[in-house]
Amino acid sequence: MNVLGFDFGTTNSLISIVRGNRPINFLDDRNLPIPSVVCYEGAQTICGREAKERLAQAGLGIQGNIVRSPKMYLGRDSVFVEGIEKRPMDMVADVVRHVYQQAQDSSRDIGEISRAVVTIPVGMGGVQRQALREAFNLAGLGIVQFVHEPLAALYGLFRVRGFPKMRRRYDGKVILVADWGGGTLDLTLCRVMGDMVVQLKNDGTDEVGGDVFDETIMNRLLQRIGQERSLGDIVDKYPGAMSRLMDRCERAKIDLSGRSDVRIYVDSFFKGVEDEGFDCSLSQRELEDIVDPLLKKGFERIRRILDDAAYSPEQIVLCVATGGMSNMPAVERRLHELFGPERVEIPDSTTTLIAGGAAWIAADEVGLQLAKSIELELARNSYLQVVKAGTPMPKQGKEQTQTLHLYCTDPRDGMAKFQLCAPTRPGPMVLRSEPRVHLENVTVKVDSKAHAFDERLELDIQINEDLILKAHARSLNRKDEDCCEVHDLEFGLKFPPDSEPVGSVRDDGDDTPGLKEPESATSPLATIRVRANVSDREDLSLVPGEFLHQYDPGYFDSRRRPPERQVHERLYYEPCAVCGRASNDPACGDG
Repeated sequence: MNVLGFDFGTTNSLISIVRGNRPINFLDDRNLPIPSVVCYEGAQTICGREAKERLAQAGLGIQGNIVRSPKMYLGRDSVFVEGIEKRPMDMVADVVRHVYQQAQDSSRDIGEISRAVVTIPVGMGGVQRQALREAFNLAGLGIVQFVHEPLAALYGLFRVRGFPKMRRRYDGKVILVADWGGGTLDLTLCRVMGDMVVQLKNDGTDEVGGDVFDETIMNRLLQRIGQERSLGDIVDKYPGAMSRLMDRCERAKIDLSGRSDVRIYVDSFFKGVEDEGFDCSLSQRELEDIVDPLLKKGFERIRRILDDAAYSPEQIVLCVATGGMSNMPAVERRLHELFGPERVEIPDSTTTLIAGGAAWIAADEVGLQLAKSIELELARNSYLQVVKAGTPMPKQGKEQTQTLHLYCTDPRDGMAKFQLCAPTRPGPMVLRSEPRVHLENVTVKVDSKAHAFDERLELDIQINEDLILKAHARSLNRKDEDCCEVHDLEFGLKFPPDSEPVGSVRDDGDDTPGLKEPESATSPLATIRVRANVSDREDLSLVPGEFLHQYDPGYFDSRRRPPERQVHERLYYEPCAVCGRASNDPACGDG
């Protein structure tokens, strides 16, 4: 399949394609990924490095006629760039078109390719994914499938190191992928399960991206220079001075990964002062002091995802750090402190691994699969698999659909309640007693005077090419409808069939020393939940006892041996035959 890998990033973008059993990365003339920046100058559209060099100040977003990271506006109908209304999809399409054209101009290897596997942050919502797909279509590239950036990075690492060896080493183990790039910190907990790697939990934030570090460094240095030279709070600066200083701060941050100190110099910076240049030195120690609050915030997110999934750092057998920020010595040192040096992997290709992983996924023709089953909670806390774990996810132009025919077991409140959930454990075989995570609710009106199972219900489930699950419920008697969407599903990738799987999928526990299954913080005993009142079959044992007794008292004839639970429900809600009080009233029996 002639498909390329496209890492469309917040601050930089990169195309990669597999040729001769190795990924080829299409970098710019500075041997760096291409900046995700677009400039509109009259009828001319300027993108990439040239557009970035025209920035007059630091920061993401719209600056005059320049847009840095148009991806952040996806989902909006329009924005204004220097007073002119523009659609974010068109701006993104301009950047995508430029990155693709740069790759075509730099090499004949890319050829005429019109489809791509595109990586996305784990926190990118379904609306933004839909808009991104449309933007790529406008640029002439169809999206075969989306893949989360950390998952693509892990696949790329396994592909380069060799699947058989990596599967043998990590089968059944838990891996953390930390993609710390210029725009976001994306985190994914993964587990290798036989011939697959699956996501256990995702988290992401744009509060500690590399660009935030650069701006923090720049602001601190400006403050220092202002105090040293007594420049005051307000000093005029030459046009473009702040952008040039931001660029120098970014370079200094990178250079200090291998040096103890650097000099940051920008000529023609301050206006109206004797010495117009910006000149200062910055040591590695000073840099770490400046960015320490951001580092703490980033590592708080790492600890949070472990806590939320009920894993300790000792249970993580491998932490893969990718993205430009992972090269910072302070990040590497703190990862070593948290997980131990022998369990931290920072590949040499931190800035190209995601695009390379996407290219390998395209070359191997690997499709996403659902990591955890989507279930519908039924009456009496049983679960019906709606979409089974391992189900292939739809690719370009496809969708998964099915319709369930159900019954309402207890229509007294006039509502049928559908609860979509997912087990915390990945894989298709999950016990009823294991914890679930609530995903969404759907409710439809039913006839409150109907008997159990009189009201027929239908539930349509669809997963589309943008990895959005849509649920549409209907009551056939009252003709009521309701719908919901779930955007944050977890996925898995199956390794190429180059050899037999090392192990089988572990759905009955994990016997790896030092590992344990997480305990869910969303246990039914710890929360208040809606009692599901839908069923996939006519079974009177699913009907609440107090309701069933209203229209079928003969069911409770002791000779028919009714279930003890229903007998208890009937008696619990029935007033005391002696005093007339509720059965749980402390005064019951005092008279």
